[in-house]
Amino acid sequence: MSTRDARIDAYIAKAAPFARPILEHLRAVVHEACPGAEETLKWSAPHFTHGGKILAGMAAFKQHVAFAVPMLDASDGDAGKRGEAMGHYGRITALPDLPARRTLVAQLRKAAKAIDGGATLPRSKRAAPKPALPAPEDFTRALAEDAAAKRHFAAFPPGKQRDYVEWIVEAKQPATRERRITQAVEWIAEGKARNWKYEKC
Repeated sequence: MSTRDARIDAYIAKAAPFARPILEHLRAVVHEACPGAEETLKWSAPHFTHGGKILAGMAAFKQHVAFAVPMLDASDGDAGKRGEAMGHYGRITALPDLPARRTLVAQLRKAAKAIDGGATLPRSKRAAPKPALPAPEDFTRALAEDAAAKRHFAAFPPGKQRDYVEWIVEAKQPATRERRITQAVEWIAEGKARNWKYEKC
């Protein structure tokens, strides 16, 4: 029996009016194809799991919806639309942008069968690490004035350090840069990464 998640009801209710019928349709199709699918939120978007693995996921944006079925191979989905948006069906702006219901059901059942058979997703190749980005002088001085911030920043992995440095050097106005440095030192002193607000989404 399908497991429904009230958070997905809320997600759909908050989506743009054009997106709601698309999201409801996709949700219904997933449950038709895989009655045992469970609903959850991952990365702040609705996902459906089967056997503890992701069967499908959907997301609503300002002008389109995306739908992904990770276990599909290159011959499934809508290959002509891949690359237009995340997912397997391109930018979905209305129900006619999707394949026929029976096609979606068949693809979802194929994906569920692959999960049952122990299929795993291929690991993506890791990108080469980015070279170190030196901290600008004004930022280094500000860190030096706060012992906790200096200590935490030195302990951050290179990626976390880079997030802060890029945020500061990308400021177009001196006043913006100064505000960012002040904010960065405050967050770093608390041991927070640059994007700490989104880490638990």
